[in-house]
Amino acid sequence: MSLPRLAARSVIQRRVPYAIRPSIRHIATPPPPPPPPPPNPTDPKDPLTPKPLPSLDISPIEAPAPSDTEAPKPTSGGRTGARSAKDSLSSIEKKRRALARWTLAFAVSGVLAGAVYMGRDWDNEEEKNAVGGGEDLSIFGRSKARIMDSFNYFNKPAWPELLPPPLPPPHQRPLTLLISLDDLLVTSTWDRANGWRTAKRPGVDYFLGYLSQFYEIVLFTTQAAYTAVPIVEKLDPFGAFIMYKLFREATRTTKDGLVKDLSYLNRDLSKVVAIDTNPERYSLQPENAVIVPKWRADGSGGEAGGLVGLIPFLESIAIHNPADVRPILKAYQGKDIPKAYAAVEAEQKRKVIEEWEKNRRQGGSGSMSIGGLFGFGGATKSQPTDQPPLTYLEQRRKEYQKLYQEDQAYWAANSEKFKKMMEEDREKQMKEMGGSLLGWMGMAPPKKEEPAKEGEQKA
Repeated sequence: MSLPRLAARSVIQRRVPYAIRPSIRHIATPPPPPPPPPPNPTDPKDPLTPKPLPSLDISPIEAPAPSDTEAPKPTSGGRTGARSAKDSLSSIEKKRRALARWTLAFAVSGVLAGAVYMGRDWDNEEEKNAVGGGEDLSIFGRSKARIMDSFNYFNKPAWPELLPPPLPPPHQRPLTLLISLDDLLVTSTWDRANGWRTAKRPGVDYFLGYLSQFYEIVLFTTQAAYTAVPIVEKLDPFGAFIMYKLFREATRTTKDGLVKDLSYLNRDLSKVVAIDTNPERYSLQPENAVIVPKWRADGSGGEAGGLVGLIPFLESIAIHNPADVRPILKAYQGKDIPKAYAAVEAEQKRKVIEEWEKNRRQGGSGSMSIGGLFGFGGATKSQPTDQPPLTYLEQRRKEYQKLYQEDQAYWAANSEKFKKMMEEDREKQMKEMGGSLLGWMGMAPPKKEEPAKEGEQKA
């Protein structure tokens, strides 16, 4: 605004009265615009207007209408003018693809050649029986059998024969008894205060010592050797009762888990009795297994004396020495063996007493049969004539009980001597191991020369 206009405006403001100044200001300044009207709730453009809910009726989705601007498809056999991807490859990429093709071809050829080699005829009769099951298979069958046998190598026991050949008579026991360790001879528990603790089942010493007169006892456990050996050394410190020990590496892995396959045992299965608490361990040879309840130290499992209760049953099998133990074991499967066998033995005793009473009534009291005079029957010197005679099993049991007591007395009298011998052998082995290790490292000490004898010095 120019200076003359400002001067004229100031003169007018001084001359015009104060009362008419607002009207002049109102004429000079336009009035403010009116406020906007409130939003119409029915206006579709208003964000506050409620929208209609979508329909829940399911209707097929209609395909969009074809566009008029789609590119025309090339005619058959025509060229689009685009550059081929094959022509755009570099020389290095072409070499890589060629190398991949040759590698695939050699791999397929190798697989086919390996399959043909695996399908060759059996090398010998032993391989035919072990791998092919003794059957005359085709080339595909032999190939499949050999391939499966290669994979089963990692699932089989570490050795084809778990036990050495039987001892020559009379040292070899007629029967073999396989016993488990966990929940049968011992049980292990863990708590925060004491850690792992192992408890020995009552009657284990008597069970092992007495039955070792009849059976070749073999400990067969799924534990690793480094955890089971210390426990076994506590149960049988002198190795007098347990002849062999088999650990986890002697088991076989199947779909049922760890299995104790008796076909690798190198023993006649008609003379093998296996005692375990898990039936899956002998799923391949269930006819040889005696399954007993698990024992717990807190009393939640089988009875503590259940192990000793099996002795009469196992003793009877060993004394009678049947041609095949499997039918006998099958007859007692699913039963409480100590009670079931006790009933059978009681019935046999009852028959013997009835026969004795019948003969006594016929011959008169205090009479003696003619066979008794010559030692073929009747009462023995230790058995009074007025008492029922002992059965054959009771007589043999009495003899073996006496032998067991003599055996235990021998081990008790010579235990210190055997401990000293074992300690000397252990020290000797440690020295030999240390010397061999130092010799392998080239630091073996020189051997001390033995002093020459007097005769050699004079010569």
